[in-house]
Amino acid sequence: MSTAALPRLETSSKLFAHTRADAIPVLAGLANFLYLPLLFWLFPRTPLWVMLILGAIYSLSISWNINGISHNFIHNPYFRWAPLNWAFSWMESVALGFSQTFYDAVHTRHHMGNSDRPDEHGETVDWLSIYRHGHDGEPENPWSYIFLGYFRDDPKAIFKMLKERRPFEAYFGVFEIVSFLGCFALMGWLNWHFIVFFLPFYYLGHCLSYANGYYKHYGANPDVPIAWGVSTYHRFYNWLWFNNGYHAEHHYRPKVHWTQMKQLHEQIAEEQKAAGVRVIQPPHALGFLDPDLPPRKGSGSSPDAAAASS
Repeated sequence: MSTAALPRLETSSKLFAHTRADAIPVLAGLANFLYLPLLFWLFPRTPLWVMLILGAIYSLSISWNINGISHNFIHNPYFRWAPLNWAFSWMESVALGFSQTFYDAVHTRHHMGNSDRPDEHGETVDWLSIYRHGHDGEPENPWSYIFLGYFRDDPKAIFKMLKERRPFEAYFGVFEIVSFLGCFALMGWLNWHFIVFFLPFYYLGHCLSYANGYYKHYGANPDVPIAWGVSTYHRFYNWLWFNNGYHAEHHYRPKVHWTQMKQLHEQIAEEQKAAGVRVIQPPHALGFLDPDLPPRKGSGSSPDAAAASS
């Protein structure tokens, strides 16, 4: 059945652009934004063991937000009124410690390349491609992808790309970066012990997001559109991560709203099966636990085992 059969979302809401269901990720994003000042306030008043648990929750919330709330916002901005979308973008930037606007630009390239392999010059269209820093046309070692990915972002290149096409967005992205860096600097000035505690959890959260991204494409077929991504239909994960598990479906039809992902899957299930779309059992970030994980060629082992031996 054609995906054209999917109903176009329409709502009478004067606030939300697509559906009132978007109130859920919006409120979740607001909660994530408020969690940071809560951590700061609790730090001198709470036992260390409790703070370690709360810090771990913050790390998880970064990956949860990037791959759910923030990601869905890129494809289907939540609000009818543009200033509200800009405000939400700024809020997400401070909550996550990176520019939502710059992320939008990088994610656009991600969908242009769909985790493509390097060309004859060693370049990929998709700057997030798991093949970008790999060798011999194979995916990169997961450990390096996960733990080095955060440092590979090139704000200057992203700014230049945006400035050539949408100058306002380029400068708004800079404003978002200055905002979260200013927030971090203020917290460090008020309590340097907190920032020493906080930064490892902040970094870990982005590493978890890269782990999520790696296994959303490891084992996928970058040459077949319907098989560009790897899906997981783990119920709790999709419930909590706003249907992020339907990743093959998402790459095939990026503008389909997150609330329609299951319906899209049902419509193209037979096509997916015929194309050999890869489906894993665990959530994406735990993709290395999948019992049918394909080995990396030349390693003779699954990517996590290869990483452990490197």
